[in-house]
Amino acid sequence: MQDNESRSGREDFDAGRRTALWQQASAREPARIKSFRRGRVKLFLRRNKRDLAVLALILLVGCFFISGKQGYHMDELLSFELANAEFTPWIVTTQPEGRLEKFVKNEIYGDSFGETWSNIVENVRDVLKNRGESKMLSYQADVYEEPVWITAQQFRDYITTDSRDCFNYLSVYFNVKDDNHPPLHFMALHTVSSIFKGRVEPWMGCSINLVLILGICILLMRICREFLGRTEEFGRAVCVLYALSMAGVATLLLIRMYAMLTFFCMAALYLHMKKRRAGQWRTDNKLLVFVTVCGFLTQYYFVIFMLFLAGVTVVCLWKTERKQLFYYIRTMGISALLGLVMFPFSIMDVFYSERGVESVQNLSGGFSGFWERLFCFLGIVKERVLGGDMGAGILLLVAVAALVSFVIAKLGENSELEKVRRKERERAERRRDDLRWEYYMACVPCFGYFLIVVKIAPYYADRYLMPVFPLMALLAGSLLQKSLDVLKRHLKAFGYRGVLSVLAAFLVLPYLFTVEPEYLYTGYGIQEAVSEEFKDRACLCVYEGVGYYQNLIEFTNYKKTLMVTKEELLSRSFDETFAGEEEMVVLIKGNVDGPEAVGEYLEQEYGYSFQEYLIRGSVHGDLIGVYRK
Repeated sequence: MQDNESRSGREDFDAGRRTALWQQASAREPARIKSFRRGRVKLFLRRNKRDLAVLALILLVGCFFISGKQGYHMDELLSFELANAEFTPWIVTTQPEGRLEKFVKNEIYGDSFGETWSNIVENVRDVLKNRGESKMLSYQADVYEEPVWITAQQFRDYITTDSRDCFNYLSVYFNVKDDNHPPLHFMALHTVSSIFKGRVEPWMGCSINLVLILGICILLMRICREFLGRTEEFGRAVCVLYALSMAGVATLLLIRMYAMLTFFCMAALYLHMKKRRAGQWRTDNKLLVFVTVCGFLTQYYFVIFMLFLAGVTVVCLWKTERKQLFYYIRTMGISALLGLVMFPFSIMDVFYSERGVESVQNLSGGFSGFWERLFCFLGIVKERVLGGDMGAGILLLVAVAALVSFVIAKLGENSELEKVRRKERERAERRRDDLRWEYYMACVPCFGYFLIVVKIAPYYADRYLMPVFPLMALLAGSLLQKSLDVLKRHLKAFGYRGVLSVLAAFLVLPYLFTVEPEYLYTGYGIQEAVSEEFKDRACLCVYEGVGYYQNLIEFTNYKKTLMVTKEELLSRSFDETFAGEEEMVVLIKGNVDGPEAVGEYLEQEYGYSFQEYLIRGSVHGDLIGVYRK
């Protein structure tokens, strides 16, 4: 009996001891985990310190240029409007409130969430029952015979969000279905705008681009090292050539979908190279499908890039892994189907919209004007990627020096040395055979996309080439490294380490810091400050086309604004605002013919006389003056 009790006591003691030891070990485990994680972080930082230094430099330079951006391209403000105007895809001077916007405000929104939800359910039932005769589909907007005055608050509603319409992705989807672009970038911009309500700042759009530029650089480094057999320094040099060139800075500063498009093009290229190297096309295709669909939902030019990349991949699989070809085609088919299902309006955009029809006509128009367009776009490549005449001159000089040294060495080498170098060339040729498909995947989409864009681009603008600027930087870096390899082999005059990165910096940095990058619009800040100073005045804006989009920021400051063409103004009926205002700001766009007729009309009809010019010849060519009775 006593033995049983003592045994039971020992068991209890052992159990308690094990529990105590387990608790002590558990207490020490988080510390071990933290120490292990700190060790991994330190190891990662030590191994990648040079890469991180280059990315940090790109980040700092990007922040510097973003801080200097003052104004916007018309399309940039259109991006904010499509992203943030609630169910109003276009600003129409005779219809300041869209039909669906009016319906949502009057028939959907309630005083509480429950009331709003009840209104949604009721209207859905109405649509299902009455179809075209339902209240929503038969709702009418207020349309006026002449352009009307639009208040500052209405302009703010066009391009910003508030607590009512934030994170309203259905509105974004509705807006862009009438545009020529798919919705993904506008949804990203709407997300940032929903976080920072009531604001429109350059960093809001450029911060998205900056993250994407850093992502593009990481992909470039991995492509160079993992698939092209290049050194770590080569990857860093290519990132310098791209991100710190005018090409990268322009991609950063333009608040449009082209930085996102470039990222998805590079991501698709990286995934294709990775799967080709692994030889696995049957499974693990979800990420490739995701990237392909996202690229399609960003910009339709992604299809051009993918057609050439897919063409190279199909030929590669046909020659090397024919059994895998079906699985690749299946993956691309699923991606195309998902993209069309998610945004079916793309069919109308590509084949029936004005821009789509123009692109198809340009593509099928033969070679008329092709060479002129080609040289124009080649000039854009020289300015953006190669750093202008200076950068192109440095690259050409290094290449010529390498060629000369190679010829001299060939003339002076003896037969034994020739045998050794022949063996080296044979080994290098075998290595190139192993890498040739990766080079095809990089070069064919780059050149193919460039030539197609030369044919179909509606304007001579750098934004259409942005998706292949990283690959052009990669090709320029390859030429530079090959030249340095030849110089090192034949001259033996310098060490190789660090020279490539220094030359890459010399190609792009002098031009970058001596020429103002595009899309900064330096000087627009003065124009915005004028609108803030005269915010208690009404503004008359006389424009041609849709030029008023360039000035939406100013219109959020003026008390109210009337946007008219010169013809609409001169034939306008009696206006109570003109009659009631004692002083008015008049903004005349630079492309308006005969601007003096505006002042004559105001003087003859309403007794205004010109007082002073506030701005003459602004960054957008605007003429801004004050008129007083």
